[in-house]
Amino acid sequence: MDKFTHLIKLSVGTEAVEGLQAWQASSRAKGPDGLPRHVTRMWPKREAEILNGGSIYWVIKGVVQCRQRILRLDEVTGSDGIRRCAIVLEPKLVRTNPALKRPFQGWRYLDPADAPADLSARRAEDDALPPQLAGALAEIGVL
Repeated sequence: MDKFTHLIKLSVGTEAVEGLQAWQASSRAKGPDGLPRHVTRMWPKREAEILNGGSIYWVIKGVVQCRQRILRLDEVTGSDGIRRCAIVLEPKLVRTNPALKRPFQGWRYLDPADAPADLSARRAEDDALPPQLAGALAEIGVL
């Protein structure tokens, strides 16, 4: 497979993965095609790498908790006339092993080698740990 990369982004105001799911199910978070999207001011320069198998990893309450495959990047114009990038996402959220992440602005590139692994099918069915507990366990290496 050719080279690919991921993005990582804070899900501001989200308390848990279920909150992100609920937001993305709302009409405000969807594009005209009904797919969830995240609109950002900056267009990724590494577009080809992102679209070659990349995902967006969501940081919720200081912990990477899930990811979504990125389907495409669409240009959108805001009501202010400014062009922006809509990161169009696969609707399915894939839970990942919890990984602590300090706050940062906007989105960042995430090297696949640094991306947390997906939870196993067995663990994905488990009830989610509270973010603070998941973060504390990840910090000491238990998760």
